[in-house]
Amino acid sequence: MIVLAIDTAGTACNVALYDAARDVTLSTAGADIGRGHAERLMGFIDDALASAGVAMDKVDRIAVTIGPGSFTGIRVGVATARGLGLALGRPVVGISVLQALALSALALAPGRPVLVVTDAKREEVYLQPFDGEGQPTAEAEARDVGAARANFATFAGTISGSGASLLRDDAADEAIERPSDTADIAVVAKLGATVDPAIALPKPLYLRGPDVRSQAGFAVARA
Repeated sequence: MIVLAIDTAGTACNVALYDAARDVTLSTAGADIGRGHAERLMGFIDDALASAGVAMDKVDRIAVTIGPGSFTGIRVGVATARGLGLALGRPVVGISVLQALALSALALAPGRPVLVVTDAKREEVYLQPFDGEGQPTAEAEARDVGAARANFATFAGTISGSGASLLRDDAADEAIERPSDTADIAVVAKLGATVDPAIALPKPLYLRGPDVRSQAGFAVARA
């Protein structure tokens, strides 16, 4: 199975091609671009395909990160993945950024439970706990930093993500600080090969409302 993985959930725009039968990442392409995912994504996909020597119609499955992250970035990635899936007649699966980060943490501390905590700004964090196999043990959620500190004060395992230091003041060895919450695109691709398309739907994972809201006071009354 050849998997095309796409990640536009954060400031990065990354793509990978993964051969599940050989457990080999064939190619990667992308950059931390900040904005402009819609303009750059297809170019990175073309670069990854060319580097791997794989034609688009040889892709068997498409995996895309669904968040949490940037509203605009997530929409670009999910829309592109769905469009390609429809055109190619291939399944599209959604991959949680938090689960991809959990698997990266497990590579450093195998077998230990993982609490992934990312800094959501505005005194909030996105978080989700996982078992030692990288499977979620509770739903992903957005929490106030103070509430998160209190609820997970006794968490026995690895705390990973940009928000790790917000939950633990000390430099305990169970806290792994990650300067970036960009998922490893190779991990996203591997997850994409293993999840069930009937369950891992490419549906955006929004844990809070958008930062920009319409100005109701300036709305034009309908006739």
